[in-house]
Amino acid sequence: MDGIIDTVSAPHALLPLIEMLKIDGKLILVGAPLIPPELPVFPLIMGKEEVDCGSKIGGMKETQEMIDFAAKHNITADVEVIPMDYVNTAFERVAKADVKYRFVIDVENTLNSPY
Repeated sequence: MDGIIDTVSAPHALLPLIEMLKIDGKLILVGAPLIPPELPVFPLIMGKEEVDCGSKIGGMKETQEMIDFAAKHNITADVEVIPMDYVNTAFERVAKADVKYRFVIDVENTLNSPY
């Protein structure tokens, strides 16, 4: 992949994401887990990938407050769950303004796929 935007704010492994990147791929971390993620530096030192970090939307506390507010007021989001191999098609759909919902990439099932 050319790039991955990681929005997960819970502890999770970064190496599987880094390994999916092409040479000079970019991993952008915008989630804010309470426990800092382990960052495997060897692939970065070898110049394979680049990692950018940062989120200006708040941490776990603010995110939880927003989720609690949404639940209390029955505010929901419409999403379209897609597998990773559909990402390029999803980008094409965004360019054509053919998107009704936010795309959510099903990373877990894609990584656990027997294919």
